[in-house]
Amino acid sequence: MNLETKWLEDFVALANTRSFSASARQRHVTQPAFSRRIRALEQAVGVTLVDRSTTPIGLTSEGQLFLVTARNLVEQLNESLSHLRGLSIANEALDIVAAHSLALSFYPPWISRLQKGLGELPTRLVAMNVGEAIHVLREGNCDLMLAYYDPFATMQLDAEVFPSFSIGKVKMLPVSLPDTQGKPLFSLQRDSSIPYLAYTQGAFLGRSVRMLLKNDPLRMKLRTVYETAMAEGLKGMVLQGVGVAWIPDFCIRDELKTGKLVRAGDESWDIPLEIRLYRCSLVHKPGVERLWRQMMKLPRDFLQA
Repeated sequence: MNLETKWLEDFVALANTRSFSASARQRHVTQPAFSRRIRALEQAVGVTLVDRSTTPIGLTSEGQLFLVTARNLVEQLNESLSHLRGLSIANEALDIVAAHSLALSFYPPWISRLQKGLGELPTRLVAMNVGEAIHVLREGNCDLMLAYYDPFATMQLDAEVFPSFSIGKVKMLPVSLPDTQGKPLFSLQRDSSIPYLAYTQGAFLGRSVRMLLKNDPLRMKLRTVYETAMAEGLKGMVLQGVGVAWIPDFCIRDELKTGKLVRAGDESWDIPLEIRLYRCSLVHKPGVERLWRQMMKLPRDFLQA
């Protein structure tokens, strides 16, 4: 059985709405007709794409993988038609998702530096937590993902399907508001308990801090007084003198330079991090392909922020 383009568009619509009735309305067909077309697509590819046992409906693992291909094919077809109709796509923005701290403090200087080497690069950036960003990348709903590299592979990104560039080596530093003598108001060396500003349980940066403290006696002295998923949120609370927190160095460079914040511990408490730019190799959007080729030609040290 041959694949029909409308079936791919149907499948993409279903993946977006997670509802047969809503998708049928969107595609201007009856629900029975829409269901038959999805069945026909599954027969054509030879696997079950939709998990009909849940409400709302979900995608099988095969369906999640095929969704990236379907979106890519539909997008390529639309771009080709637009090109044939004389519509320019040369300046189409690239959709990038990024962890909150990277979107706020890392991305602006990095993209500015990159554009000095590659020329103007229209982008559209959305900040979200790392788990959401990975989901968006897996489903083909973005072009690129800016995220911290996970050496323990909890992100479960296949390097062949999701290749990446290393674009930054940074550190998380324990910091505190200074006292009147310029010393940390809350030092990691103090004997009494220390008010601790923590990342929430699911935050990627929080896992890095927990790994550092896992077998260290310091963990017993830290008294959690505040939690948030965002590094900028912790930074704000440190500046208010509420406690000590581990924050990426690129978020606090100015504050450390001016003395508004100081280290709460020496370099042995630093946590190294690597920042990478990811793409999905199953997506062949012209702008992404062009950027990837150009980045491969640049010196590695130029890519590093």
